[in-house]
Amino acid sequence: MKLYLKPGACSLSPHIALEESGLPYETEVVDLKTKITASGADFTKSNPKGYVPALLLDSGELLTEGAAIVQYIADQAPAKKLAPANGTIERYRLQSWLNFIGTELHKSCSPFFNPASGKEWKEIASANLERRLAYVNAQLEGKPYLMGEDFSVADGYLFTVLGWMKFIKIDLAKWPNLAAYVDRVAARPAVQAALKAEQGA
Repeated sequence: MKLYLKPGACSLSPHIALEESGLPYETEVVDLKTKITASGADFTKSNPKGYVPALLLDSGELLTEGAAIVQYIADQAPAKKLAPANGTIERYRLQSWLNFIGTELHKSCSPFFNPASGKEWKEIASANLERRLAYVNAQLEGKPYLMGEDFSVADGYLFTVLGWMKFIKIDLAKWPNLAAYVDRVAARPAVQAALKAEQGA
């Protein structure tokens, strides 16, 4: 498999999932401004959406959208318990978290990385983020990960988005459970490996 990524972007989430899975894979960096990959290919020819992440499967099919990609990865390595079994209520809870992170946290960060967004838009997004972060902080009370004792692909996604808070000037220290969670996830060897790989990309 090949993961198309941009260092520090949301593609870090499936990168972490791949490291956690132990599955063989390679990565290729995409310049999101020019849409050219590190090997010189036109990224839009394989992915008309033009953004990352995208996972090229061994079959030659390209899978897009982070929440789908990380579940695919998890299902290829069931022994790693990165996602509950399909059809269980726990799997739907995982999907609920992936959707929440994607729509309520990830997308609320967009104004801060968009040069066209004005002060009012950023203030609205910041207030929304603070409410949502307070909710996640409460949900983490008394448990190490979103789903309980086991690290899941939702944790890789949440960790990725929480990493952007320093650029947005939101201090996670006001939510002790979140701050401790970031440190806990960051200490995982697979997370360290993904971060190190992206720093060198």
